[in-house]
Amino acid sequence: MPRRTATMLASTLILITLLCAGVFITVPYSEMSPGPTVNTLGKAAGEPVLQISGRKTYPTTGNLNMTTVRVTGADYKMNLVEAVYGWLAHDSVVVPHDTLYPDGKTEEESTQENAEEFSQSQESAKTAALRKLGIPVKTRVVVSTVLKDSPAEGRLHAGDVVKAVDGTAVKDPKDVAKLVTRHEPGEKVVFTVVPAKDAAAAEKAGKEPVGSEDITITTKKAGDDDRAIVGIHAGPDNTFPFSIDIKLADVGGPSAGLMFSLGIVDKLTPGNLTGGTFVAGTGTIDEAGKVGPIGGIQMKTVGARDAGAEYFLTPSDNCASAASDVPEGLTLVKVKTIDDATKSLEKIRKGDTAGLPQCTTG
Repeated sequence: MPRRTATMLASTLILITLLCAGVFITVPYSEMSPGPTVNTLGKAAGEPVLQISGRKTYPTTGNLNMTTVRVTGADYKMNLVEAVYGWLAHDSVVVPHDTLYPDGKTEEESTQENAEEFSQSQESAKTAALRKLGIPVKTRVVVSTVLKDSPAEGRLHAGDVVKAVDGTAVKDPKDVAKLVTRHEPGEKVVFTVVPAKDAAAAEKAGKEPVGSEDITITTKKAGDDDRAIVGIHAGPDNTFPFSIDIKLADVGGPSAGLMFSLGIVDKLTPGNLTGGTFVAGTGTIDEAGKVGPIGGIQMKTVGARDAGAEYFLTPSDNCASAASDVPEGLTLVKVKTIDDATKSLEKIRKGDTAGLPQCTTG
């Protein structure tokens, strides 16, 4: 066999061997890629994403799309060939597995956490939108979670409305912890609560809950320090003067908050926020309307542009990363609050795009 032919054959065999080895060698990485986008003004699975009843709504046009990221599952074992391909691809990102699933978190645990964050983001989006419009929102303190094997287990329940602790009225979730930690471990603390089922029934009837009950719980020591705890987390629960439902399945995490809030504002006000333009975006939102950063920003801009978006509302803290690789034809608009977003949408609607606050790498 000629030397050149033998060399080529040997090289080919080595390459095949390396490729085969790469297929079987797993690496501790996961992949992120653009997920679907959904118009918050439109429908998903045949029904409106935003369903508002008990209040006049107005027709809308254009798009206010929330964006998503696909990730490989916690149990998926990425091989070396897939990792290299992902590193070279423009429309995907390979990240350490622990970035997506820290502390050995299972896929089920991650899904549950994302579902809880998604639910909370909806409530924050509703509150931010209504406060933006000057519509009153009532807030009360509730039991968010009860820890397993804690003194409160079986005594207090998620959704119970906390009216007072030791006779002192609570106005903020932080008040609960402050009042409990005044005690020493082993002392008794009295919670005045409206049971969750009674509170829910009253809310459904459009009334304030009547009556409450006192529940006495013995505190215990908190781990390695001397704080007294009962084993609950308190949080805010907002009640709205009319019904707002967000219908969107198979989506998790808090990053759609901004786009949900803008969709609600659009439906509750005359005219159109976008003027018929295709706008997409992302960002968490708190009840005061402040927009927070999210993960996977570059995958979301790619997904938005692929769907047809011309403008992308970008949390200011994500701007530098997003601006480092902008899909052609997409304008990144920097937002810090819901007010920033509505002002930018007004400029887009009027065609005054030269004045838009755009993202830069600096």
